[in-house]
Parts: sequence; C-alpha cells; structure tokens
Amino acid sequence: MATTALTGRQGDMKDVVVYTPGSHIEPGLRHWGKMAAALYNGRELIWRFFLREFSARYRQSLFGYLWAVMPAIITAATFSFLNRTGTLKIAQTDLPYPVYVLLGMTVWELFATGLTRSAQCLVNARTIITQINFSRETLVVAAFCEATLDFIIRLVVIAAAFVWFDVRPAQTAIYVPLILIPLGAMTVGLGFMLALANAVFRDIGNSLTVLLTFAMFLTPIVYPPPEQGARVLINYMNPVSPFVIAARDLAVKGELSRPGALLWASVFGVLVLFACWRVFHLAMVRIAERV
Repeated sequence: MATTALTGRQGDMKDVVVYTPGSHIEPGLRHWGKMAAALYNGRELIWRFFLREFSARYRQSLFGYLWAVMPAIITAATFSFLNRTGTLKIAQTDLPYPVYVLLGMTVWELFATGLTRSAQCLVNARTIITQINFSRETLVVAAFCEATLDFIIRLVVIAAAFVWFDVRPAQTAIYVPLILIPLGAMTVGLGFMLALANAVFRDIGNSLTVLLTFAMFLTPIVYPPPEQGARVLINYMNPVSPFVIAARDLAVKGELSRPGALLWASVFGVLVLFACWRVFHLAMVRIAERV
C-alpha cells in the first residue's frame, strides 16, 4: 500500500510517497478507482502511442489508408464471385450480397484488428517498457484506438456501397456505433490477456491470425444466421455474432431481430473487460521482466 509521509525540517516539509509490497493487489472498489484514474491520467500517452503507430504504419505505404479497407473489399468481392458462379451455395440474403458481406466484415474487423494489434503492443514497446515506468494499459488502449480509426475509414466504404447498390439505410443506423461499445469493451479485455500471453509465448501472436480466420467462419459474415441444426447453438454462443446481426438490423431493418442475444453478448463483453483488466493490472509488475 502507498502511504504519504511528511519529512524535512520545519518550514521545509515535503510529501514523500512510500510504497509497500502488495500495493498493486489492494482489494475493493477503491483500487478500481485508482486503476481508472491511472488510465485517465495516461490519456496523453494513449494519444502519443496512437500517433506513433499510425504514422509508422502508413509512412512508407504505397496504398496508405486503403490497407484499412482492402481486406473487407477483397473478402466481399471473393465471396460475391463464388456465390454468383454457384461455387458456394449461400442462402438468399435480405441485402445485396456485397453489401451484406461488407457490413459483417466491418464489424468483424473491428474485433479482429483490435485483438491482433493489442497482442503485439507489449512486444513492440519492450524497449520503452524496460526503461520507463508508466501505465502499461495505455499500450493496449492505444492499439484498440488504431482499430477504431480503421473502422471509421471502413464506414466510408459502407456508405459508398449503399449508394452504389441503391440501399436505403434505416434511421436507426446512427445507433450502430453505440451497440458496438460492448464489443469494443470485450476486444480491449481480451487484448489485455493476449498482450500478456504474447509477452511470454511469442506463438500467441503468430497463431492468432489463423485462429481469427477460423472464428470468422463461425460468425454470420458471409452467410445468413442459421435457423436450424447445431449451427444455431454455435452461432448463439459466439459472442461476436449478436453484434454483427444487430449492426445489420439497425443499419437496414430499423429494429433488432435478436435483442436477447445482443443483451447477453453486451453483458459478457463488459464482464470480460473488467476481469481481464484486473488480471492485467496484477501482472503489470512482472511485464518488464518477461518482455
């Protein structure tokens, strides 16, 4: 626990903070407040880390910001071609198929990109971590901010696709960013755990892309949500699926088709954030040793 003592001669009093073992595992709501305050005080660091990674990523890039949208466009074009030629038999969708895939990929990429960048953030900043004492949570939050910016860029492509295919968005489309807040919370929470795991085992970062590709096909992105069979349970238990479905519903239909699923996924996302944040904070004192 940290305590404050007054030292010095009379008239020359100074505040000295004394740290004792176990100060990082202080129980109760009080420590949660300290964690939140430390993260808030690190907002300038988050901004600086975000700018550093953003500028480094696009500084010498030939296509620049197009890299933020190319995966979604390529996926939509590929599956649209396979669907049109009959190579894949995909059930009829209530939207033009390219728009349907682009919407799903935009939500999925927010989750997948946030995880991949968060997993690498501690390793990429290992020099700073070993030399400077600062809140390590800022690295994970900054990594998710990068994914959020990519998401905003993809929204421009979605708007262009709506115009091109003459799709009229519903008025509820403005609420899509709000329902994705719990998805962001879950992404940051899992990002905390993946960043820790990758700092110890580098295989985590290398295998994450493969695992996310497999998980993408368990999510109704390139196909409609299943209505029968074992796939219904798999789809329902997938915490990302409700956000993909809800985003499409609000963007086009104007109402939620599965509000119950969205509710449980939102609660799950918030719980994941707080649980993983706490674990990350407890492990923070060991991070510099393992990176």
